[in-house]
Amino acid sequence: MLRVSASARLAGVLCRRFPHASASTQRNGVVHSSTAASHSYVIVGAGSAGCVLANRLSENASESVLLLEAGPKDMQLGSTHLSWKIHMPAALTYNLCDDKYNWYYHTLPQGLMDNRVMYWPRGRVWGGSSSLNAMVYIRGHAEDYNRWQREGAEGWDYEHCLPYFRKAQTHELGANRYRGGSGMLHVSRGKTDHPLHGAFIAAGQQAGYPFTDDMNGYQQEGVGWMDMTIHKGKRWSTASAYLRPALSRPNLSAEVGCMVTRILFDGTRARGVEFQQNGQMKRVFADKEVILCGGAINSPQLLMLSGVGSADELHALDIPVTQHLPGVGCNLQDHLELYIQHECTQPITLYKAQKPLHMLKIGLQWLLTFTGYGATAHLESGGFIRSSPGVPHPDIQFHFLPSQVIDHGRVKSKMEAFQVHVGPLRSTSVGWLKLKSKDPNAHPVIQPNYLSSEMDVLEFRACVKLSREIFAQKAFDPFRGPEVQPGPAIQSDAEIDAFVRRKADSAYHPSCTCKMGSASDRMAVVDPELRVYGVEGLRVVDASVMPSVVSGNLNAPTIMIAEKAADAIKGLPSLHDPGVPVYQPASLETQR
Repeated sequence: MLRVSASARLAGVLCRRFPHASASTQRNGVVHSSTAASHSYVIVGAGSAGCVLANRLSENASESVLLLEAGPKDMQLGSTHLSWKIHMPAALTYNLCDDKYNWYYHTLPQGLMDNRVMYWPRGRVWGGSSSLNAMVYIRGHAEDYNRWQREGAEGWDYEHCLPYFRKAQTHELGANRYRGGSGMLHVSRGKTDHPLHGAFIAAGQQAGYPFTDDMNGYQQEGVGWMDMTIHKGKRWSTASAYLRPALSRPNLSAEVGCMVTRILFDGTRARGVEFQQNGQMKRVFADKEVILCGGAINSPQLLMLSGVGSADELHALDIPVTQHLPGVGCNLQDHLELYIQHECTQPITLYKAQKPLHMLKIGLQWLLTFTGYGATAHLESGGFIRSSPGVPHPDIQFHFLPSQVIDHGRVKSKMEAFQVHVGPLRSTSVGWLKLKSKDPNAHPVIQPNYLSSEMDVLEFRACVKLSREIFAQKAFDPFRGPEVQPGPAIQSDAEIDAFVRRKADSAYHPSCTCKMGSASDRMAVVDPELRVYGVEGLRVVDASVMPSVVSGNLNAPTIMIAEKAADAIKGLPSLHDPGVPVYQPASLETQR
C-alpha cells in the first residue's frame, strides 16, 4: 500500500540531500518512479527475524510494510515442492554446498586453527538461515537471558523472554508453562525411532547424565529427544510459518533480488534505503522506521556502509560518518563444534540412504507423502551437559546423527558410521568483522578469533573425552566399531588439542555484532528496545543484537527476539511470566 503524499514529501527532502534521487534521474531510468514509494516500515532481510516482523507489523491494516530480500523466493513457479532442496528436511546439505540461496561467507585464516579458512553458510532466500539450517529448535538456557539482563539488556531476562517463545510456537505435544500451543511456528519431535538414537540416549544415562523430556522446558540438562522445526514432514521455516500466511494482506509487499546498499539518512534520522534490483538503483522511504534484519554479518555491514560505526574505520574507507558507534561489527561470537565418529557394525546408518537409487526412492516417497527418511534432518537426539564441577548450567551440547558427515556435507559419507556433534556453548573467544571496501557487494572481513582463549581449548578437551565416554557405554556395544575420528592414536592432551585445531568447524551460529546494552556501554549498538543509538527511525532485529551468545542453537532465540521486538515497535508492554521454575543441579561439586 503506497502513500503518495508521504512519498512526495519524503522524496523532496531526500532529493535535496541525495541528488541522484532527482526526477530527471528517475526519468533517465537510473531510479524507477516506484522508488518514490513510502511505507510505514521498511524491513531489510526476509530471514528468521524479518519474516516474523513482516507478519506482526502488517497485522494492523493501517500500517504498510515493505520487506526487501537480497535472495530469491523459497519456491519455484509458486510451488514449494519444486524447491525440494529447501523444503525436504533431509536435503539440507544441498544448500550448504552452493551459493544459490547462500551468502557463502569465509573467515580470515585462523592462526590458532592451523591457518584454516572457515566456511560460514548464511541464508540468502525467503526464510534466511531458517531455510538452510538443520531445523533443530533449541532456545538456550534460562540463565542466558538472565545474563543478558545483567549485561545491560533491561527487560530481556527469562521471565520476559519465555512468553515470546510460547507466543511463537505450536508444539505437537501440546501447550504447558514452557511450550506454546497456538503460535505460527510448528515444532515437532523425530519420527524415525532409529535404534542408534535410542542407543545414544541410553548411553548418556549409563554415563550418569539425567534424561530430560524437554530440553526447552524446565530442564535443559541431560540427554533426550530434540525439538525440530518440521511440520507434516516439511521444513517449517519462518517463510512458511510467518511470511506466506501474510502475503495476501494488501498492506504487505515482499520484494526479492533487492541488494540494499545503504540506509538513507536525513541528518541522523533514517528515512529509507537504497537498493539494487534487476540492474537498477532504487530508493524507498519509511514513514516510521527502517528495520535491519540481515543477521550478524549483513546488519553491521549495512550500518557501516551507511556511516554508522567506528569513525576511524569509516574515514579510512572514505565513508561519511553519520554516527560514531565503535561497537558495530565487534563482539562477534560463534559456536565451534567437532564430530566424534565411530564405524557402525550393523548396516543401519544412513550410508545406504545416500546412494543414488535409495535417494531417488526417498525423494519420491517424500514428494508423494511427506514421510520417510526425507521427512527428517535425522538430528533427533542430543543433550546438554556441564563440562566440570562448579559449572552452574550446561556448557557442552551434543547433536547425535546416525551417519557420517565430512566437510559440511560437501564430501559423501565413506562408510557405515555414526557421530556426535559436540562443542562448547559459551566460548570466551571473541572476534569482529569489518568492511573490506565501500563496495556493498564485497563480503566483509570476518575474524572470529577461534580458540584465542585458553578456556576454549580446555573445554574442547573435555568435549572429546566426555563424548568418548558416552560412546564407550554398554548401550553402544551392539553397534560400536572402531573410532574413525579422532581415531585411537589421539589420546594425550596435546594430540587432542592438535585434532581440535585440525577438525573443529563452525556450528553456523554467528551473533552479537550489534549488541544490545545500556546507554553507558560505549560498545552497545542498540538499546533494549533495539533502537540504534545516536540515530532515529532505525532498529536492528536479529541475532546480531544478542549481548552474548546463548547456550544452544540460534534460530529459536532469533524468532523470539523478533516477536518481542514487534510488540516494542507497536508500543505494547512486554509480556511477562514471573516465577517460572527452572531446574538446578542438586550439587555443583560434581560434573554430573
